[in-house]
Amino acid sequence: MAVLMATKDGEAFLGEQLQSLLDQSWPLLDLWVSDDGSVDGTRSIVEAWRPRWTRGSVTLVDGPRKGFAANFRSMIVDPRLDADYYAFCDQDDIWEPDRLESAIRWMKAQGGDKPLLFCSRTATISEDGAPAGYSPLFSRPPSFRNALVQSIAGGNTMLLNRSARDLLAKASARAEFVSHDWWAYLIVTAAGGSVRYEPRPLVRYRQHGANLVGANVSWKARLSRLGRLFKGQFAVWTDSNLAGLAANRDLITRDAAHCLGMFIRARKGSVLRRFSLLGKSGVYRQTLMGTLGLYLAFLWRRI
Repeated sequence: MAVLMATKDGEAFLGEQLQSLLDQSWPLLDLWVSDDGSVDGTRSIVEAWRPRWTRGSVTLVDGPRKGFAANFRSMIVDPRLDADYYAFCDQDDIWEPDRLESAIRWMKAQGGDKPLLFCSRTATISEDGAPAGYSPLFSRPPSFRNALVQSIAGGNTMLLNRSARDLLAKASARAEFVSHDWWAYLIVTAAGGSVRYEPRPLVRYRQHGANLVGANVSWKARLSRLGRLFKGQFAVWTDSNLAGLAANRDLITRDAAHCLGMFIRARKGSVLRRFSLLGKSGVYRQTLMGTLGLYLAFLWRRI
């Protein structure tokens, strides 16, 4: 079991996160920390924890210093990481004790060597650790048709089996991405892998300052997401995802390729043509409001 942690000036909460890793019910885990140029005590904290780490090994490496997405990408493609399971990890969250065991138990029940990705809902906490709400609870099944237009869970909740990590490493070596969580969901489903979305929050996701309100399931948060949609930010992200998929055509199933082709064509042409192709593609977001927003975004060419 390998935990891939990205750090950058995280000394304030890093110890609490590391303790939650050490408290995991899964018996053995190797911690791989990629530090992206911290100027505080982050690296010293990691080194101080090394002799206390009785669950496996601790490796500290230098990140690429190009932002969080590039930092996670550097770990995804690093051939030195070798494990049966891989979990992404932020520097300031708190994991529930069975976060890893719950994911691995599901994966073991699947059998075979199919790419598998486990993710979950999160419980939001404030800077001082006070409960502050939950991430949205989704009920529609995870799929490529959903992944094309939505990331359903944070990377800090994700765990991949070896097959999924190998797949993701191959795809990530060919393309950059905006966010490792959305990219992982997209690639695993595009290649015919299975995704489990766990409705029980397994990570306490720490939010800072103004970001706290946006983490709650509130009308303000939903309006904020719609604002980004209509400003065209999602269109930029979608362009990046489509470019990444184009670079990995050989990894995509026939069904996913068929859906992808219709989705790409739906972004062009007349309004009626766009709506027709979007409907035929079967692409969807997890909520009714989200799907309505998707169709409005297509109407105004904002995705």
